[in-house]
Amino acid sequence: MATKKLLLLAGDGIGPEAMAEVKKLIAAMNEKGAGFAIDEGLVGGCAYDAHGQAISEEDMTKALAADAVLFGAVGGPKWDSVPYEVRPEAGLLRLRKDMELFANLRPAICYPALAASSSLKQEVVEGLDILIVRELTGGVYFGEPKQIIDLGNGQKRGIDTQVYDTFEIERISGVAFELARTRKNHVTSMEKRNVMKSGVLWNEVVTATHKAKYADVKLDHMLADAGGMQLVRWPKQFDVIVTDNLFGDMLSDVAAMLTGSLGMLPSASLGAPDAKTGKRKALYEPVHGSAPDIAGKGIANPIAMIASFAMCLRYSFSMVAEADRLEAAIAAVLDDGLRTKDIMSEGKTEVGTTAMGDAIIAKFLA
Repeated sequence: MATKKLLLLAGDGIGPEAMAEVKKLIAAMNEKGAGFAIDEGLVGGCAYDAHGQAISEEDMTKALAADAVLFGAVGGPKWDSVPYEVRPEAGLLRLRKDMELFANLRPAICYPALAASSSLKQEVVEGLDILIVRELTGGVYFGEPKQIIDLGNGQKRGIDTQVYDTFEIERISGVAFELARTRKNHVTSMEKRNVMKSGVLWNEVVTATHKAKYADVKLDHMLADAGGMQLVRWPKQFDVIVTDNLFGDMLSDVAAMLTGSLGMLPSASLGAPDAKTGKRKALYEPVHGSAPDIAGKGIANPIAMIASFAMCLRYSFSMVAEADRLEAAIAAVLDDGLRTKDIMSEGKTEVGTTAMGDAIIAKFLA
């Protein structure tokens, strides 16, 4: 069996604790001949401590050579005062940029066992299964100029530039339409064309791309602020949402909380298919962040990290059956009543990070 090259970048905070559960799972799969070759590196604050930068050139080279990168989390109060250019988050931004990971996939799935854990009514979220496709390498996070100007007289001006070109919108909307064909065949595009010229272009290009290649998919357009409201009002009206970098960042966090906990949700960031091999550069990460307040306590929820590995199996290695089985194992453990602290409810059994990981692995291997 061909070797599958994985780079693990656990990062800061609870990242190493969550990644440890995935490492156990990979080791168990390798015992059955899965063929994963593991390498590890530093990213974020720990990389700054070791190298003075958020990711070293050596580890960046490893990331570019890997079949897929598994990423934990970065950041924490310890590094609040480091220079902006080498802040922990700069490591993640560089990975996205240098690997050309333009498509961020953020599923929001409400497991049946957790429907009562959401802050919304159970009937609003029960059975929820939506996917937000966020453009990841353009927009206001990368646009130039990006600066703070001293105007004198005690006044300053902060400038961030929202920029999108036609090809960037075409390729991200293409990903959304293609994924919708594997789901409920419905895409909702969100922007702010009422006040932003980039939103006008976004709307025009998505519409044209739909007409040219994906007319079989249902397409709706919605202003992003209205989309945020509708995600809270009745999220099950959506299937696939496609949007830009800024709005995708915000809307995907809103969608994440519909499920009850940020500790539950994975994500994938994908590049364009290689012209020769068809393979995509890919990075997989939980959406929960480094959670420094609970780091080292053994109580972090590893499910988002494990589910991110399931996405890795599905999208990078075409191991669809294994991905399905792993996701089913997560659901089965929740059905059995096991809960980490963040999703604990009355009558359930609270367990720590390691016990939750062990239970999921046992179900997966059964």
